[in-house]
Amino acid sequence: MISLSARTRPLIIADCDEVLLHMVVPFRAWLDETHGIDFNFASPFEEALRHKDSGDPVERALIWELLSGFFETEMHRQTPIAGAVEAMHRLAARADLVIVTNIGEEQAAARAAQLRAVGLDAPVIGNRGGKGPVVARLMAQRQPPLTLFIDDLENNHSSVAHHAQQAWRLQLIGEPELAPHAPVATDAHARIDDWDGALAWIESRLDELADVDAAMARD
Repeated sequence: MISLSARTRPLIIADCDEVLLHMVVPFRAWLDETHGIDFNFASPFEEALRHKDSGDPVERALIWELLSGFFETEMHRQTPIAGAVEAMHRLAARADLVIVTNIGEEQAAARAAQLRAVGLDAPVIGNRGGKGPVVARLMAQRQPPLTLFIDDLENNHSSVAHHAQQAWRLQLIGEPELAPHAPVATDAHARIDDWDGALAWIESRLDELADVDAAMARD
């Protein structure tokens, strides 16, 4: 058993886009201004991007090229989700923070610099695909007494539920224009789309851990 004095801190693993920073709205503006493409949040992803001149859906391969292009040249357009940076500062007093973002390792340094520019200095891991394996790896390395995973996408919650089921999972979609159209992640423990409510939920999990630690110390 790990003694209380030797235990590591709780671990909070957070996504970036739509959790900490707005992405789809500036991406939509860039598509319209530069590429003549409409982005309709209410449509299924396969049909959401359409060429303005023809109305035809944008080809899937081109969508991924556009996403890559946005992150290569347009990250300066992204701004913080309301309350996100302040909440993360408050949580950093009680837990270790790691950002796991699906923009690939090649953009991890740029993402870290982007977050520092808005006042959030935390380790950044560039990932591809489901986030369960990287969450499981972080948990194995750090052995935290509690892990909280925050992400907007349901597939990432399913991945973490499969690979790291001990982690608490919070779905948060901080973009008000997108949230009403986004499906609920059934593998998340909660869905909260604003940082005031999310912070209260996360701190409740941390308080529960503190209560257990206090009871163990008394024993």
